[in-house]
Amino acid sequence: MRSPKTQMIVTAMSFYLGLAGAGAGESERGAVGADRPTDAAHKDRARIVLAQQLPALEGARLKATLVEVNYGPGEASTPHSHPCPVIGYVVEGALRTQFKGEPEMTYKAGDSFYEPPNSIHVVSANASSTKPAKLIAYLLCDQETPLSVDVAESGAQGHSK
Repeated sequence: MRSPKTQMIVTAMSFYLGLAGAGAGESERGAVGADRPTDAAHKDRARIVLAQQLPALEGARLKATLVEVNYGPGEASTPHSHPCPVIGYVVEGALRTQFKGEPEMTYKAGDSFYEPPNSIHVVSANASSTKPAKLIAYLLCDQETPLSVDVAESGAQGHSK
């Protein structure tokens, strides 16, 4: 039996591999694709949640990291920044999030967002005081660096431009 973490990784990899093959013609798939479901069935199973242009990254040093972030009812993170681009996907509950100079947003389960590298995450909180929330953060780094860096409150004013 697979652990929940292993199952999540297998599911994510299957999703990404499925997307990679979704547009391939039969000749490109060869015998491996012969047992694939029809295109119509595949389209019902996979959907693009977010497509985002990324900043220039050093391709020879890329490292992808998936982080599961769990917020209990009413919990929040302190202001922070990520040195690498982040794609967030809300798995459960709802999250309030705000980047410096941007309006606060609420994302529900199934929603996703993009965070440019080094932007200041002034609000990252569970939107509910009674239910948990879960976020999967996909970070794509081209350098060895901490994935999250605390930001002093004075540098994290949410509404300043």
